[in-house]
Amino acid sequence: MQWLLLLCALVLMAMLRRVAPLAPVEARATVSLGLLLFAAYVGGGIAQRSRLHLPRIVGYLLVGFVAGSGWLGLIRADEGQALSPIANGALALIASAAGCELDVRSLVLRGERRGAMLRMMTRGMAIPFALVTLVVLTVSPWFPITAHQPFRDCIALALVLGAMAAIVSPTTTLALVTDIGAEGTLARTMVDLTSVQAVAGVLLLIVILAIVQPLATGGTVTPGIAIRGVLLLFGSIAAGAAVGLTAAQYLRVLRERYVEWVLLIAAFIVAQTARLIQLDPVLVALAAGVTLRNVDPREGDRLRGELKRCAVPVYVVFFALAGSGLDLDALATMWPWALLLVGLRIHGLRWGARWAGGELAQYGWLALISQGGLAITLAALLRRAFPESNVSLEALLVAMIGMHQIAGPVCFQWALRRTGEVPERERNERDVPKTALAIGGGNSGM
Repeated sequence: MQWLLLLCALVLMAMLRRVAPLAPVEARATVSLGLLLFAAYVGGGIAQRSRLHLPRIVGYLLVGFVAGSGWLGLIRADEGQALSPIANGALALIASAAGCELDVRSLVLRGERRGAMLRMMTRGMAIPFALVTLVVLTVSPWFPITAHQPFRDCIALALVLGAMAAIVSPTTTLALVTDIGAEGTLARTMVDLTSVQAVAGVLLLIVILAIVQPLATGGTVTPGIAIRGVLLLFGSIAAGAAVGLTAAQYLRVLRERYVEWVLLIAAFIVAQTARLIQLDPVLVALAAGVTLRNVDPREGDRLRGELKRCAVPVYVVFFALAGSGLDLDALATMWPWALLLVGLRIHGLRWGARWAGGELAQYGWLALISQGGLAITLAALLRRAFPESNVSLEALLVAMIGMHQIAGPVCFQWALRRTGEVPERERNERDVPKTALAIGGGNSGM
């Protein structure tokens, strides 16, 4: 029955594309969004109840990819552009929730936990960076982006690709932990670790851009691109801190029933404002959440509770729209190289975790595989940094991000199951959508 509902939703989207090709883009986008969210919600239930027990957020992604321009093309490019503010607002909500999970004072006071996270972060960044850089430099005569380039330019591109291997996604990590109801040391620690490593990864990329500009030949790297990166990072953090301080003041006077509406409105305003002034919504919302949690813990806990209450619809909106925007065209010509770089990054994360040792060594690295909105922002920055590479560098990075975005939640969910942080009975009772249970009632055994 769920498969039938999913098929009907996709058929209706196809009919809309045929019947109203000349309708205003806002009208088409609105109807497409409604059908896409319904299809994604049903697809998430199918993924979670399948034999593979995929995370629901992966189901949302896959349905969005099938309906989007990457496959069936049921959502046009102009419709996706019109819906981007909604996706950015949902992403800001998830990032702010991830920031609210990070208690800086507890992290500073607990030296043992701080040391374990620091070792995991530094070595989990160093090994993928070194591995990807060395291999790209070794195969540079055959690598499509570096072929026929001077050796100095090959070094610059190799260093940049290595720095991108250190980027992680705190939003996807938190979304998975919340969606499957994971509770335990691994889940809490990796949410905190990915939040800190996201900022450290951007800082590493900025340092690399500052190094490669004088290293590469003239005209290869856009002058002043490292300054843009600094403004992106510290401007986003400063703006997020201001938003967090403002939110702490307003939440004290807001009534309980108005909090959710204010959160939704604020998320969209913050996300769109950040885009307009060329900041990153993930970093802004992440900094806002961290500031609120540590300046006013009571209101931070209140905000966390409100965000958990609206988590499922927010996840459906963001991951369905993110899936519809996945562009894997670069894989048609560069799929062996993309698979090579993805494999190198994953093995680098694993070896870095083993080198770090401790309780996170066995499974913690699986939480670092995911990449998301922050990595896409940095890919666009690198396109401006290397104008001679045209769109090939950004296209390769976006394709790799899409692969990480799908594989990461699957791997981390497996790790959480292995550590016993998602008991099977509790997961079945809490995570299956009630509508999915109702649809699958009767003799279906669902």
